[in-house]
Amino acid sequence: MIRNVLSIAGSDPSGGAGVQADLKAFSARGVYGMAVLTALTAQNTQGVSGVHLVPPPFVADQIDAVFADVRVDAVKIGMIANAAIAEAVAAALSTAKGRSVPVVLDPVMIAKGGAALLAPEAVDMLTLRLLPLATLLTPNLPEAAALLHQPVATNRTEMAAQAEQLRALGPASVLVKGGHLDSDESPDVLAAADGLHWFEARRVPTKNTHGTGCTLSSALAAELAKGASAPEAVAIAKDYLAGAVAAAGHLTVGSGHGPVQHFHALWKDGA
Repeated sequence: MIRNVLSIAGSDPSGGAGVQADLKAFSARGVYGMAVLTALTAQNTQGVSGVHLVPPPFVADQIDAVFADVRVDAVKIGMIANAAIAEAVAAALSTAKGRSVPVVLDPVMIAKGGAALLAPEAVDMLTLRLLPLATLLTPNLPEAAALLHQPVATNRTEMAAQAEQLRALGPASVLVKGGHLDSDESPDVLAAADGLHWFEARRVPTKNTHGTGCTLSSALAAELAKGASAPEAVAIAKDYLAGAVAAAGHLTVGSGHGPVQHFHALWKDGA
């Protein structure tokens, strides 16, 4: 049976991040993708120049329409933008159907080019209303620090401590991504019910990293929808993302932070 996975996130017209990246990752991982828009952005590989928010009641209407008709096997939440949208998403997913599916929450706060994608006053609403709904929370180091109102972790010990502190706020599991560490390694740590799991990776020398967080969280949602445990999903999704980043040079998209090659395992080079 092909699983159905819903993305609740913002749009990236250049196709590298947001719901566009989510839908590509869903397809590449063999699930049927759906998307609820929370925001329209004007952006490309060089940065974000504008954001137009979808009214919160309409965000909820989109979610309700999908759940009223389609079996949803997992949900990925990306860009929320503000407190009102966070509340609308939380309320819509708190229905009986919404509570029965895995939820991957990627707390999108800052774009690759530095633009803020989450209002500061929305951080606490996201923490109070959405974190308890999450099966898996996937913050990078700055996002983990912002959610906890702490300094950014600079080593593995601090990463592990923040992962466990975030898990205490409600998510079943928390994956803290170490890509911002100042080292040749890029370790991630998963805090789960059975303890800590470390996932090692070497840093890939490329500027084509636009949408990596969106792509990873979507791949995670796809694997959870297919029945994988959190550690299994992380291992599979990280391997998929590593291949997508390694093959990003085959694309010629923009002159800034280019996108990853979501279909690296399906397309022939140069096709």
